[in-house]
Amino acid sequence: MSKHYPAIAFTDDVQHAQSEHGSDTFYRRKAVAGSASAGPDPLTDDEQVFLRERDGFYLATVSQTGWPYVQFRGGPPGFVHTLDEHTIAWADFRGNLQYISTGNLSGDDRVAIIAMDYARRTRLKIFGRARIVSAEADAELAHSLADPAYEAVVERSVVVSVDAFDWNCPQHITPRFSVAELEPGLSRLQGRIETLEAENAELRHRLTGAS
Repeated sequence: MSKHYPAIAFTDDVQHAQSEHGSDTFYRRKAVAGSASAGPDPLTDDEQVFLRERDGFYLATVSQTGWPYVQFRGGPPGFVHTLDEHTIAWADFRGNLQYISTGNLSGDDRVAIIAMDYARRTRLKIFGRARIVSAEADAELAHSLADPAYEAVVERSVVVSVDAFDWNCPQHITPRFSVAELEPGLSRLQGRIETLEAENAELRHRLTGAS
């Protein structure tokens, strides 16, 4: 985890729970280091590459009623851009028109992001502060974040200043694979099937001719 992460995540209530369950000794040093860290923590190459390869993530915002709201954000791999070591951004596409995340961010800019690589059982958590930039207000930014090959209406850009992050262990992550991830193996299998079918057809032809 990054240095500033415990200062955000390890509240008094969390540290009390850690003490009850016996993990406080392990995390106490990180909590002390987190309190001493001014933050924000820079994204390393590992986090930047991981985010760039994702085709989706989960975004949590906070409503006026205090309820958390989690929504999936998706796009072609590479739709999450790293503007610098402290900032990520993406083009926000037209969806179901509820605008709950957008509305929440107008009152509270804090966000939490969970990005998953199910195939490799890897998970990255991010704390940050988001700002909404309409496509009309900054067309150049929206254009730079959009993928011309992806047919979707870009309504706004979302720019997140990253405060802290943490990598989770793979325990309990069920492996799942997208069509794109399965395609290389399926193509090889399909090629093998076609070869075997051709061989079988040739054998049947020879047997028919010999009878």
